[in-house]
This record gives sequence, structure tokens and C-alpha cells, in this order.
Amino acid sequence: MNCIVIGAGNAGRPVARLLNHIGHDVTITDPKKLENFHEDFQGNLLTMENEGVTLDLGNLTPDLSKFDYVYAAPTLPDNSPAAIAIKNSNIKVISNDDFGRIVNKLIKPDIIGITGSVGKTSTTHIVDSMFRSAGYKIWKCSSMNQNLVSEVIVDGIIKGLPDKADIAILELPHGTAGLMGELNLKVGALLNIYAEHLSEFGGSMERYIQRKMFITKHSEKLISSTQCKDILKDIRPDTLYYGMINNLPDNENTDLFKKLNTDKILISENQVCNFIGESGQNSIKIGYNFEDKNDCFESEFHMMSYYFENALAATAIAMAYGLDLKYIKQGLKNFKGLAVHMEYMGNYNGREVFIDASYLIEGMKSTLEFFEDKRLVVLLDNFDTTTKRDKKETGKLIGKYADVMVATGFNEPYQKVFMEPAKELLNAASDSNAEKILAETMVDGAEMCIKYSRPGDNILHLGPQLMQNYESVRNKIVKGLEEGCKKYE
Repeated sequence: MNCIVIGAGNAGRPVARLLNHIGHDVTITDPKKLENFHEDFQGNLLTMENEGVTLDLGNLTPDLSKFDYVYAAPTLPDNSPAAIAIKNSNIKVISNDDFGRIVNKLIKPDIIGITGSVGKTSTTHIVDSMFRSAGYKIWKCSSMNQNLVSEVIVDGIIKGLPDKADIAILELPHGTAGLMGELNLKVGALLNIYAEHLSEFGGSMERYIQRKMFITKHSEKLISSTQCKDILKDIRPDTLYYGMINNLPDNENTDLFKKLNTDKILISENQVCNFIGESGQNSIKIGYNFEDKNDCFESEFHMMSYYFENALAATAIAMAYGLDLKYIKQGLKNFKGLAVHMEYMGNYNGREVFIDASYLIEGMKSTLEFFEDKRLVVLLDNFDTTTKRDKKETGKLIGKYADVMVATGFNEPYQKVFMEPAKELLNAASDSNAEKILAETMVDGAEMCIKYSRPGDNILHLGPQLMQNYESVRNKIVKGLEEGCKKYE
């Protein structure tokens, strides 16, 4: 069929590329010219053109008359010339659900799908470690491959990666879920739901929650943290829940557990969740009670901070799938963490440096608590990417833990400096005694971290820009630290 895709943004590109791959004649159109797209997206569009997609860029009023089908990006304004043209024509419309069903047919192995507001990437990679320990051939797609997971999935399908795999492990952010909500999942996991990306949902938390609910419709088995229990209890009463013991209410702890003489956790008969974890020194303890299984185990685990809860989620997913416990333990032992998540950068003139891409309150709080009794310098991203975020609560939280706050203004997606978000972060910490520094770029900010710190301090980077361009942001931090060490020895 002859198709036109209107909008060459995050939704339109994967749709156009996959429709072309399965044999349709595809044109993708957009009011923006090629040179006005981010350089990464320019590369994706040129790849599509080489594969046979016709690029019709810089066109405000596309002609629909020669096409049989149209896909319109969800961001297309109702009053745009293209939207009006679709409404006034008889052209057949391809919906996100239609596209999702196409993707579902092209992925043959069992799918494990992981969604939520925070922890998706870490959980995806820990699950991957477990199944690889068992010898499975894995097709894994996460934001570590590329920030836009829908494009990673489509690229993998085009390269035939699902056909070489025993199992597919897919991180499913809200954008990918919007396009691929028709995937049939052997095990689906909803990790949590916090206020995030609401600007993309008209400020509505309800609409954001509804987007995440795709996981309830197409998961053979559903895993969730207890944080989502009120949302899921009527929709999916068969949900298997997990929770870290320290995050459960005290009145539930006494009912939920009894301690064995080995100090391992065993969930009691009247449990309210099926998997419960407790963090240890280089280990994690997990008790479980689901189906006909009720026992506990302890495993080596060499991570820190929020990795424990993600490890518990991964264990619940793997056990629900049916993976043998010895491979789950081996996967936990083998997992060495991820870049951008509490990544240790080294010692710079006596300062221990870590980088972390946390930007939601819950994730940042877990990270900051690790440094609670240490002197801390926090290097902050511009917390607005293409999504505008609440800087008030963020600044207030960081001010409680930081001795020095250095806020930067450079925005990676736009490649411009916007200082207002940085000022908002620092102003929000008005009740904090932390020293507050503004810097335009990440290089300048990292340099200031050395200037305003002293040997024995910890330097922690926080913010979402790392997920936009990991290599670039990391290199800027290193450059700034090195320059700072030369200047402020």
C-alpha cells in the first residue's frame, strides 16, 4: 500500500521505517527541514531514505491525494493544515494500535516487558543478566541502546534480531507504550507510577496512568511494586507484588515476616505482597510466596542504593517466568551496574566522583541517602530536556543533603544554554545552608565542583541530560574535573 506518515518526530520515524521494511511504499513528511532536526535524528532519517523511505521535509501542506493510508503523529495539532486535510479526505488512517499489532506479529519469542516511571533500565538489565546466566539468547532493548526505545525495537526487527533470540526483554517507556501497547507479554512489569512527563499528557496524572495501563491488558503474568496496588487491585487482582522491607508500613512488617535463625526472610501465610527483599552488605535477601512456592534465599549482589529494589523486581519477573533459582542468583552476582546509574568516575584530587541520571524525586532520594553522612557536592543538569520538570521539589530535596550545589544551564536536546531552570533549582533550596553556584556549561560546572570542594568530599552528578547524550555529557564532566584539578590544587 502507498502510505504517508505525517510528522518525522519520535513516533513518525519508527512507524515509517517499519512500514517500509514490510513492503509498503512510504513517504514521511514534516514542516521542518532536515537540517533543523537534531543531528542524531538527521542520521535516522537519512538511514530511512537509504532503505527506501521518501523524505518530504520542509512541507507545511502535504498532498494526500496519491496515498491510500496515513499515519499522523499524536503531536499533530488539530488545526494544522495536515490534520485538516486528513479530516476532509477519505484516506484510511493507521492508528497506534494498528502499528502495535504489526510489531507484535514480527516478534516471535516470548516477550518480557518492563514499564514504570523509574527503574526500568536497571531492571531490564538485571533480568537480562539472569536469563543470560541460564544460557538464553536474548534480544534486549533499553534506553541504554538509545534514548528512544521504539527506534531501538524497530531497528532490531529490521536487522532480524528477534529471530535469533529465545526471549525478548523490552524496556517500555511511555512513548514506546503509546506506539506498541498491543504487544503480548509473557510477563509484564509495572514498577511504579510517579508524576513525570505530565506536560505530554496535558498536565493530567490520570492520562499518564492510563498510558501505563496497557501493561494490564496484554500481560499473561503481571508483576508490580506495592506502590501501584491501589491502581491495580480491581483491574488485575492476580497481580504479583513486590516490596523492600524498609519501604513497607511498620504495621505490615510484623504481619508479613518471621525471621528464621539464619536471619533470612520468609513471607508468612497472610502476606500482602509476594516478593519481599532486604538489602545487605554485598548481598540481597529475598522471600517469596506465590503459586505453590514459599521460601527464601540470599544472593551475592554488589550494588547499592535503588539497585536493590530493581533487583527484587527482576527476581519477581524471572521467577514468574519460571527461571530456575540458581540462574537468578548467578545473574544477581554477575550484575555490575550500569553507566549513568551510580557510576563511579574515580578520584580527582581526593574527591570521590559519581554520576547518576536520576531526576525524579524518588530516585534522587535513594541516591542521596547513600551520601547522607558524607560531605557532598552536587553537580546538577538542566533538569528540563524536551520535558519541563518541577524544579522546586528537586531543589528543596537536594538542598537537604548537599553542602555545595552547582547548577548548570546547558540543554543537550536543544544544544543551548537556558539558565532559568538552574536558577529555579538553587532558589528552591533557600532554606539550605549549601553553597550555591551557577554555571552555564557542564564543563564549567564540573570545574566549579573542584573549586568549591576539598579532599575527602564526594562529588555527585544528578540529572536527565546523561540519558540524552551519555558520551558527550560524561566527557564534559571529566574535562571539567580535570581542568578544576589543574587550577585548584
